[in-house]
Amino acid sequence: MTAAAFLSGCMNDLDLFADSKVDNTIRTSAAANGNGERLSDEVTVRNAVSSADLAQAAGNPIPWANSASGSAGVISAIAENRDEAGRTCRDFVTTKHSYQGIANYSGRTCLGNSGEWLLLSFDLQG
Repeated sequence: MTAAAFLSGCMNDLDLFADSKVDNTIRTSAAANGNGERLSDEVTVRNAVSSADLAQAAGNPIPWANSASGSAGVISAIAENRDEAGRTCRDFVTTKHSYQGIANYSGRTCLGNSGEWLLLSFDLQG
């Protein structure tokens, strides 16, 4: 009780709601743009899937992280196959841990004619 009385004396000048003390000139754009973040995460996952050495990974989970968005996850499965056009493709399953929570995704990336991997799908699983 004595401590409460002592502290209340120290806090008499602390007015959290005084309009004159609010600095309205400060602006921030630190919140990530949802679409930009998603595209950045998709590129990160595509790169992790396409660069994975499947023989060395031998079915083990492959972690990924995107320092630009703060998202991370674990690719739990990658299956390499050929599509109807004969392109090498990789189907995958991953988690995504972000500020919005944890979600599961499945996707597909295929090797294009120019030698670049193309992300064809990255779908949220329900």
